[in-house]
Amino acid sequence: MNTLRHSFLLHLAQTSDFPMLLEFVKADGIFLYDKEGKKYIDLISGIAVSNIGHHHPKVVEAIKNQVDNYMHLMVYGEYVQSPQVKLAERLVDLLPDGLDCVYFVNSGSEAIEGAMKLAKRVTNRTKIIAFNNAYHGSTQGALSIGGNEEFKQSFRPLLPSIYHLEFNNILDLDLIDEHTACVLVEAIQGEAGAIVPSKEFLKKLRERCTETGALLIIDEIQTGFGRTGSLFSFSLFHIVPDILCIAKAMGGGLPIGAFISSKELMSNFKTNPVLGHITTFGGNAVCCAASLASLNVLIDERIIETVNEKEKLFRKLLQHKSIKNISGKGLLLALEFDSEEFNKKVIAECINLGVITDWFLFAGNKMRIAPPLIISNEEIQHSCNIILEAINKIEQQ
Repeated sequence: MNTLRHSFLLHLAQTSDFPMLLEFVKADGIFLYDKEGKKYIDLISGIAVSNIGHHHPKVVEAIKNQVDNYMHLMVYGEYVQSPQVKLAERLVDLLPDGLDCVYFVNSGSEAIEGAMKLAKRVTNRTKIIAFNNAYHGSTQGALSIGGNEEFKQSFRPLLPSIYHLEFNNILDLDLIDEHTACVLVEAIQGEAGAIVPSKEFLKKLRERCTETGALLIIDEIQTGFGRTGSLFSFSLFHIVPDILCIAKAMGGGLPIGAFISSKELMSNFKTNPVLGHITTFGGNAVCCAASLASLNVLIDERIIETVNEKEKLFRKLLQHKSIKNISGKGLLLALEFDSEEFNKKVIAECINLGVITDWFLFAGNKMRIAPPLIISNEEIQHSCNIILEAINKIEQQ
């Protein structure tokens, strides 16, 4: 009789030759539990998904209530569905003017794809600009604008007319011109290793897009919903995008994303052709109910207000001669080590000691610190002690 692990290796597609093979049976708050009952602290939040923690009771209640009514209907076209409408209203209420029309999708990559289509449709232009070391997803269009050549070389040819600029380099912005449909940027680069640009850079980027008629698309898929100490990171830089892309933590653990723009711009999908962008499951009622519950918890319980102090505590406690730098903002932090090899050994030891962490796709020498935002000061202290213990152990090998 096959074990679950054996069947996992036999029947599920693998994305590396060395899967961790951790077998979890329960998740609650900031903790994951394996089949032997061992408890782990989750310092990656399912890659920035579980911002309010795993299995939040209000999200679970919202899911159960919606399941009792209905799960899937046709999501776009003719049906007015309360979970969609209420979630869209809540999001728009929290966003600046000009971001008042929501298109729900299933994931971050789909949000990026929809935003790119909208920009090309609105501007009738084809040139698209993104940035080196950007990560926007793994679908063909999202991969095309990704900024890491090693990650995408095997999948060429990709979309044409894509150009990459240096992130945080104001001089490069002159390459945005009247042929540019859109510029896609992460307000804080995630997979590059939690890189925070200058306020001046994003301000100049906003100005250049306005000057040339290019649409500014900001990717808040990883940084959104309080991760960096604000509901969305773009507000930290005092700019507003033409299109906002969100996902990950949006669903409280269920799959949902969205791209958000003005009613005027989004109306371009209604004609030439009709049904200019469609989806089968985007805006699924159960996912929307979970998302609204999660968003309400985040706002009503004032969780975001605690993030900056928790960042300071992590930075204060994670002092070690092997940690060369700590980059990032809020609870998206990156510990920099001398080498990828050393980092991955420390990560493996942290997992062995009961703390789940990871590296960044384009920064293998950096450790990811991105716990649920509800993590307590005591839990931060315990996590940091384990990280330092792991570093010391690897140094002694």
